[in-house]
Amino acid sequence: MKRTLHLAALAALLAGLALQAQAQERGERHGPERGHPQVMHEPRFQLDQRYHHDHYYPPRGYAVAALPAGSVSIGFGGGSYFFHGGVWFRPVGPRFVVTLPPVGIIVPILPPDVVTLWIGGAPYYYANGAYYAASPGQGYVVVTPPPGAEAAQPVPAPKPAPDPIIYPRNGQTPEQTEADRQACNRWATTQPSAMADAQVFQRAVSACMDGRGYTVR
Repeated sequence: MKRTLHLAALAALLAGLALQAQAQERGERHGPERGHPQVMHEPRFQLDQRYHHDHYYPPRGYAVAALPAGSVSIGFGGGSYFFHGGVWFRPVGPRFVVTLPPVGIIVPILPPDVVTLWIGGAPYYYANGAYYAASPGQGYVVVTPPPGAEAAQPVPAPKPAPDPIIYPRNGQTPEQTEADRQACNRWATTQPSAMADAQVFQRAVSACMDGRGYTVR
């Protein structure tokens, strides 16, 4: 299920970047502006296999004309960075360039499907070349690779909970049930910590579905 969701998200990102590349190509037929990064019209997504993370990401230096929908803007060091699905961007001229995040920057949620590492008695999280540590009350801070990171072994992911059973108390049709489920999934992603904790996400979905007239078990 997790791999299916990741492949779907990757397909959506690929489609978005392809459209952005076409827009860039139309706008830059006379060549890139001086001082701006060269646009790569066909990004070769790279597989991050460290710690068996096994996720694809656009390469560092890839430039897009527009950010993916839902990107989070984070101010740091007098400038701004943008975060989406484990990919970091920084503005360069009229475009946004894929980059590594600076050490010390704080993001409110972890990237999807991060690898958990237990190093020196503390948890760290890895995705797309970056290491994160919990920053209580703020989110997660980007840190330098902790000592022992190269030899660290990923903590096995918990066994996923079975899909909940949804019963329409008010006789809703299957089509209405599916529409309500999707709406509740979208709403759940807006709740604090839901994107970093599957249990919080599921509780939010259950509460939303209950409010719409369903029993969730």
